[in-house]
Amino acid sequence: MVLEIADIDVKPGAEDDFVAAYRSARHILAGVSGCQSVRITRGVESPSRFVLLVEWESIEAHVQNFRNTDLFEQWRAAIGPHFASPPRVEHFADV
Repeated sequence: MVLEIADIDVKPGAEDDFVAAYRSARHILAGVSGCQSVRITRGVESPSRFVLLVEWESIEAHVQNFRNTDLFEQWRAAIGPHFASPPRVEHFADV
């Protein structure tokens, strides 16, 4: 299992629109083969900062089944307009 962490800064004032877009598009990501769970959190001290946590079977599942497909384009079209800057994305493995 690999945990994808995306640190997302949303345009100030667009937080509620971002949350609504995430909720309407979450099924796109959650339905991808190899996706085991999807969760998003919001900063308490920094309410324009969100952290997306996605558990994947493997990095290959993330890249081949999602990132390199039209599903990623659909996902990004829904949530991307609210980004203040490109998300910082990394993968983590249990130790």
